[in-house]
Amino acid sequence: MNIKRSIVLRVRIAFIVVALIAGAIFYKIVHLQFVEGEKWAAKSESINFQFRQVSATRGNIYAADGSLLATSLPFYRVVFDPLVAKEEIYRAGIDSLSFLLSSYYRDRSADAYKRMIADARTNGKRYLILNRKQIGYQDMQKMSKWPIFRNGRMGGGVIFEKVEKRYRPFNNLASRTVGFLNEDKYGVGLEYSFNDYLEGKNGKALFQRIAGGSWKPVFDAADVKPDDGYDVLTTLDVNIQDVAESALLRQLINKGAEFGSVIVMEVETGHIKAIANLQKNRNGAYGENYNFAIGDQGLTEPGSTFKLLSMMALLEEGKINLNDEVNTGNGTFRFYDRIMRDVKQGGYGVISIKEAFEKSSNVGISKLVDEHFGAYPSKFTAYIEKAGLDQPIGFQIKGEGAPYFKTPGSKYWYGTTLPWMSIGYEAKLTPLHTLMLYNAVANNGKMVKPMIVQAIAKGNNIEKRFQTEVLRKSIASDKTIKQLQELLEGVVKNGTARNIYSEEYKIAGKTGTAQKLVDGRYTQRYYTSFAGYFPADKPKYSAIIVIDSPKGFNAYGGDVSAPVFKEIADKIYAQDLKINSKTAPNTFQAQSGNEFPYIQAGKVDELQLICNLFGISNHFDGQGEGWVKSVPQVKSIQWKATPTEAPTVPDVSGLPLRDALYVLENKGLRVVYQGKGRVKDQSISPGTPIQQNNIINLILG
Repeated sequence: MNIKRSIVLRVRIAFIVVALIAGAIFYKIVHLQFVEGEKWAAKSESINFQFRQVSATRGNIYAADGSLLATSLPFYRVVFDPLVAKEEIYRAGIDSLSFLLSSYYRDRSADAYKRMIADARTNGKRYLILNRKQIGYQDMQKMSKWPIFRNGRMGGGVIFEKVEKRYRPFNNLASRTVGFLNEDKYGVGLEYSFNDYLEGKNGKALFQRIAGGSWKPVFDAADVKPDDGYDVLTTLDVNIQDVAESALLRQLINKGAEFGSVIVMEVETGHIKAIANLQKNRNGAYGENYNFAIGDQGLTEPGSTFKLLSMMALLEEGKINLNDEVNTGNGTFRFYDRIMRDVKQGGYGVISIKEAFEKSSNVGISKLVDEHFGAYPSKFTAYIEKAGLDQPIGFQIKGEGAPYFKTPGSKYWYGTTLPWMSIGYEAKLTPLHTLMLYNAVANNGKMVKPMIVQAIAKGNNIEKRFQTEVLRKSIASDKTIKQLQELLEGVVKNGTARNIYSEEYKIAGKTGTAQKLVDGRYTQRYYTSFAGYFPADKPKYSAIIVIDSPKGFNAYGGDVSAPVFKEIADKIYAQDLKINSKTAPNTFQAQSGNEFPYIQAGKVDELQLICNLFGISNHFDGQGEGWVKSVPQVKSIQWKATPTEAPTVPDVSGLPLRDALYVLENKGLRVVYQGKGRVKDQSISPGTPIQQNNIINLILG
């Protein structure tokens, strides 16, 4: 009996406890639903619905001719909400859709795709990533016409999530100059320096949180559309950039150098047409890892290219004449406890000041500077300041290195500082600073600020334009500038760069070779350079080439860097019709009355046929059916063969466009032409070795 009562009591207690718990739960449900309902509904909405950032499309970066250097291409991730499609649409299209997905992605069978979608539909999954592979715009357009998907987002449930990727049509061309920007807003080059313009303003849109922690966009009137970024229009020329990189790379490989840099600039405007920087990687290959042309790591002792500033200071003082003589002795001279040496063993003896510069005599230049400025070194450094070489340029790409010069009277200034500074030691400059000085001499003394971005635009509308900025109206007197130009031409014609002398056009410049300072001691490793401009009689382009630590014999600026300058200059000269002013051959027309028809060049068999029909005497000493030019004779026409078989650029002047295209394109050249009629001029000189896919410009008239 006691046991029965005990069991009944326990049951009643348990029942009461369960009833109390159930009552508490019911009370809590009612309280949450009716008393706190609005509070928790708002909380749920704030958790599951959020306004999230929608990234703006990043602006493009263009070369000077409108070629794309960097752009943002839209890619898409295909996401599916299988619950949206109505049953009849779903059943009618699921088999075809699964087959198309399998055929496109090739990662699973059609049955596997069908099962995946069916399971998601059965389980109420509203955000199904069909495949993580991103697709392009054209594929997105094609997919949007597939079964079920063709009903769109609201009727078929397909979501093409846009993902933008930065794309460079020219791959690694000018890669360090174009630069990059990572997710932490760190970067280099134009992408980083002009990010405020390129990135635009992000928008916002309403997203819903769904199973798996993913967010699905939903339409809402409060959405704010993103404001896409501005485009950056640079001064770069893709053809010159390609030429600069190729020429630099060949020499770096040939000399086994550590790194090299090239800058090509337009003299009058300061527009940078090319910046190339190549550095040897651990595996021995070369890549653009750092912008030595403008950055801190490019700051180094310039060597003999700085002698131009020394000569400017000497000439401006009016105490020397280029024909005056200087005694360089046996090639050594003691300044206090240090000995200055010339490269030539035994020295140059007594030579003119002009020869001292052309031969790059360290002894000659340093003796002159010490003689005229030794008592007042601040007068010499004043010329450095006058030329604007002591301060950063304020270049448009961030990360510019600041020049370094010792100050007279400071604790770092010694008796030997001035003579060594006069030949490019105990000071540091970037290649861009050195080029700015040479460009000013080419520009008749006017120093312009180098620039690489000429405008900011959106579509066809220019939002901001950057004009050429004149830093110094004149860095020296007209007389001094003319003398400096004479000296630089003499270096190429008679001095250390005579190996790049050209009969076709004039080059002016200066070689530089500086010993590398390692752990406080100068070594037998060299920093070689060449800075100059062309054509020297009417300068359009200036350029500087620096190559660090070349290996082998003759590791000097004239042997290492100058040939790169020449190769770049030759190709620019051949392509730029504005500076390549070769005159077209004389047209062969009637010399008396209308005796002869208008004939210049063509296929010999066709021309002979025409002349024979008109009874015109003509002669061809060659054989075959080749291309010929007409040579004026008294009463007849002499055909002169124009060879086209050799692996060089043929002479197509005088040919009709059709024939010129036939000849040149069969040689693997890409032809661009202007005007109508026959070929008057061609940008690549006849006889130049052919490089496949080179562009040749033709002027017709």
